[in-house]
Amino acid sequence: MTEQANRQLDITGLLCPMTFVKTRLLLERMAPGEIAEIIMRDGEPLKNVPAAVQDLGHRVLSIEETAEAGIYRVRIRVAAS
Repeated sequence: MTEQANRQLDITGLLCPMTFVKTRLLLERMAPGEIAEIIMRDGEPLKNVPAAVQDLGHRVLSIEETAEAGIYRVRIRVAAS
């Protein structure tokens, strides 16, 4: 069973680099071990955001395409600071 996300953020209407900025701000407000679910479009956001959060030490748990074509759900576990 998949753990429930503690917070969700929809960045489908944003362009890079704001997609990462909004994601990072959310992760910084979360406690270590919590799970964030980020909804994003295919392309630059899907390529850049997961890689950037991993560079910060967070763990990407899953990347799944939603029922809406080109929209993805990325689940991230917040690292200990």
